[in-house]
Amino acid sequence: MIEQTEMVVTKWHYTPPAEPIAEDAAILGFTSLAVMRKRAPTKKGIACQLTSSFVFNNTTILEFVGEDSYVIDLDDVIDKGELLNMVRNSFSKLEEKFDLRKLGTILHNRALQPLNETRLELEPVLALLV
Repeated sequence: MIEQTEMVVTKWHYTPPAEPIAEDAAILGFTSLAVMRKRAPTKKGIACQLTSSFVFNNTTILEFVGEDSYVIDLDDVIDKGELLNMVRNSFSKLEEKFDLRKLGTILHNRALQPLNETRLELEPVLALLV
């Protein structure tokens, strides 16, 4: 059985720009994923940390970090497809947190860039779950 914890925003650092930014301005957004192994006598799991940043003219407007984890029974085997679903779920929860908080920022009409799944290195993460 797999249990997912609540996503917690551990960092939300918003710096409003000194001058107004046009709606169609080129604000770059990117998200990165870090994974850490968790282990207990009867369970195994991973902690996921997603960091998302928005940058305009080489200045970071927003940096925020969301963290959650997955707790898995020791005898459960996780394959690449299941792991990808776990990462997608974490990213989905990050999007929800962003959508709720962005309303008071200049990013209110922006969305997170979709997670580029082709760049995810899942094999090392799978090794953590053995």
